[in-house]
Amino acid sequence: MLRARSLVTSHRIITRTYATAKSPHALVFLEHKNGTIESASLSALTAAQQLGGSVTGLILGGSDQVPTVLERAKKLKGLSSVLHSSAPQYSSLLPEIVSPLLEKLLASDSPYTHVVSAHSSFAKALLPRVAAKLDVPAVSDIISVSHDSSSNSTTFSRPIYAGNAIATVRAPSSLPLKFFTVRSTAFPASPSDDGASVALEEIPPVEVTDAPTQRLKTELTKSDRPELGVATRVVSGGRALKNAETFQATLGPLSDVLGAALGASRAAVDAGYADNSLQVGQTGKVVAPELYIAVGISGAIQHLAGMKDSKLIVAINKDPDAPIFQVADIGLVADLFEAVPQLVEKLKQ
Repeated sequence: MLRARSLVTSHRIITRTYATAKSPHALVFLEHKNGTIESASLSALTAAQQLGGSVTGLILGGSDQVPTVLERAKKLKGLSSVLHSSAPQYSSLLPEIVSPLLEKLLASDSPYTHVVSAHSSFAKALLPRVAAKLDVPAVSDIISVSHDSSSNSTTFSRPIYAGNAIATVRAPSSLPLKFFTVRSTAFPASPSDDGASVALEEIPPVEVTDAPTQRLKTELTKSDRPELGVATRVVSGGRALKNAETFQATLGPLSDVLGAALGASRAAVDAGYADNSLQVGQTGKVVAPELYIAVGISGAIQHLAGMKDSKLIVAINKDPDAPIFQVADIGLVADLFEAVPQLVEKLKQ
C-alpha cells in the first residue's frame, strides 16, 4: 500500500476565516434523472455519513424536476436537511452554471466542512472547478473515508495505478474545506426511511448570464436491460466479437436470459461494436456486480480496473494465457461462438 503525503494548500493565502474545530457537516450534491436520485449519489450519501456529523443534500433542477425529487429525498436515511433550487438554467446542468451557486453556499460563514459527490462525469468537472476557485484541493474516486474529530483531519483511501495500489491521503485541519468524490461501488446506496422527515430549504439560484458553454443536445442510448452502473449481473464482450452485429447477436441472448446489463471492453467500443456508454474500465464505468461474465476479453489492465471487484468473475476465452484468467473465479477456455450459445440453451432449460 502506498501512503501519499498530506494535502497542503497552494502558495496563495486563503483569506476566509473558519472555526478551527468544526463538527463535520457535509454538503452532498445529489444528482437525479427522471425524478429519481442516482444510485451513485446515494452511495456518496453513505460515505458522507461516515464522517460522523450532519449531512445536507443539495438538489438542483428545473421547476418541473425538483418537486418529484424532493419527495424522494426527504425520506432518505442519513440526511439532516435538503437545500434545493429551481431555475431554467438548472434544467440541464453545466459546471459553469452550477459553480457560482456552490461558491456562494461555501462562503466564509458557511457551516460546511466537506463537499461530497459521486464520481460522475458531471461531478468530476464541477467539484475540482469549485475547489480550485476556493483554493483548496479535491480528492477523487475515494473508496474509504474516516474523520478524526480530535485533530479535525480526514483520511481517505483511493485506488491508483489502475487499482494496483491504494493511496492513503490525509486532509489536515488546516484545510477549511475538504472536497471529495466517491466511487459508488465502494459504498452501499443509502436506503429510504418512510418514517423520516427531512427539513427542506429553498435557496435562490445564482443567475449566470455569460456562461462560456451551453448544452446543445443530449443523446441517450435506450435499452430494456438493467443500467450498467448498478446492475447485479453484467455480461461484457471484447474485440473478439468481430463486429457490432455479432456482438449483439452473441451477447444479447445471454444477457437477456440472465437479466444482465450489457458491457464492453474499450477495444470493443473503439472498434464500434458497442456504444461508449457500455464501456467498462478505467476510462469507462467501474462496476462491481454479483456476477460478471467476460466474453472474448483478454483482460488488459485498463479493463480489469473497472471490474475486478465483482463478486464472481467468469471468463470465456480461447487463449489459455489470457490475463483475464488471473482474476477470474471461473474460467472456460473455449471458442466463444460455440460456448455462449450452448450456455444460453442450458440457462433456458
